[in-house]
Amino acid sequence: MQHDTLLDIYKFIVEKADNGICVVDTTGKLVVYNKKMRELQGISDEEFEKRRALEIVGFNMEKGGLLRVLQDERSILNEKKTFWNEKGQEVTLISNIYPLYSQDELVGAVEFARDITQQEFMMYQPLRRYNEPLTFEIITAVSAVMKKVIEKAKVVAYSRMPVILVGESGTGIDMIAEGIHHELKEKNDMFVTLICRRDEKTVLDQLEKYVVEKQNITFFAERIEYLSMEAQEKIVKLLETSTEHHHVFIASVGEDPIDLIQKGQLSKKLYRLFSDISIYVPALRNRKEDIMPFVEDYFKRHRESYGSVIKGLADDVKDIFLNYNWPGNLKELEVVLDDISSLITNEIFVEAHMLPAHFKWKIQNIESPKNEEMTQSDIFVVMNKNDLRPLDVYMSEVEDYYISRALDLFEGNVSKTASALGIRRQSLQYRIKKYTESKIAPYEREE
Repeated sequence: MQHDTLLDIYKFIVEKADNGICVVDTTGKLVVYNKKMRELQGISDEEFEKRRALEIVGFNMEKGGLLRVLQDERSILNEKKTFWNEKGQEVTLISNIYPLYSQDELVGAVEFARDITQQEFMMYQPLRRYNEPLTFEIITAVSAVMKKVIEKAKVVAYSRMPVILVGESGTGIDMIAEGIHHELKEKNDMFVTLICRRDEKTVLDQLEKYVVEKQNITFFAERIEYLSMEAQEKIVKLLETSTEHHHVFIASVGEDPIDLIQKGQLSKKLYRLFSDISIYVPALRNRKEDIMPFVEDYFKRHRESYGSVIKGLADDVKDIFLNYNWPGNLKELEVVLDDISSLITNEIFVEAHMLPAHFKWKIQNIESPKNEEMTQSDIFVVMNKNDLRPLDVYMSEVEDYYISRALDLFEGNVSKTASALGIRRQSLQYRIKKYTESKIAPYEREE
């Protein structure tokens, strides 16, 4: 095959790649900057042709990963970074950067960037998977207490007053917030979620950018108590100086606001913004009548999306679900259903053997006549072919449970748990992070 033909093939592959690819030579001159990388940076093809390479790459002498690789000749793997691109979009990447050699001589560096923006967002809001607006009509709530929550939320929407939503993570607070947005009589143009448990500079930059927009925006500050007091005070000032706009501001906290103020985690000035109304969203264990409607709705969507014939849970599994306390609330319930649905083929009902192993460990202490056979001694025993799964999956489930149980025994204290397990604190944090990204965090608090 001729050299020119090979070059055309390489160019085609690079341009069509799903990962962003950037290559520079030893002087920092741009050699390759593919279409996906341009999309991630928010740069059009026309802008790319007009601008100088170093302006596009942002080849910073202090922070540039490509430059560090050129200087040290050492690869940088799994480097995570969140930034605002040229279109004002928040983007999160995982990058691998390698030195390039030709005949043992360094000739440049290459970065492969994977876009995980959506996964990062979904990790905090897995209940947003329906690919349609989260109106109050889509929220599965039959309990009297949740009906009252929705009634109060509709009052908030009608009056456009700021509101603080109080409740544990995973209770569906994000759905209530977006429900308010869609219920507004005078519709807002955008719904912007500020994930406060992440980098607070990103949160403040995002708020500063949008608060001066001419458009009317609904802001939802998720778990605002994670921000520093300084950042909370800055939010107050931003909102006070944007009174000419018709924005709606919603915030959520994980526990009683007065308790948070006493502990120095919530600004009094910020709380005064919400002094007119607070809405408490109860934990799933306090409204168990909502469990089965949620499960039925989940499997209805599974039948519609995948053509399955699954009808729901077998009686013994239903009994397990209703007796379990669901510490992770709706998020945990949905994650368990996701694990179950990955095994569904032509089953009509979900049987006990289809429950994920990590969930079986959690329910081992449930006292239920129909669950007597699921004892601590045989939860991970392979009773039949249906229990078989890849060894690495099996061992990962065991580790997840063991860590979760250890954290439980030490009330979520990472340092004490790591000491008891005989591993470094950083090693335990890594394992918790890995578990969080694939399942649901065993605990939220660090100490």
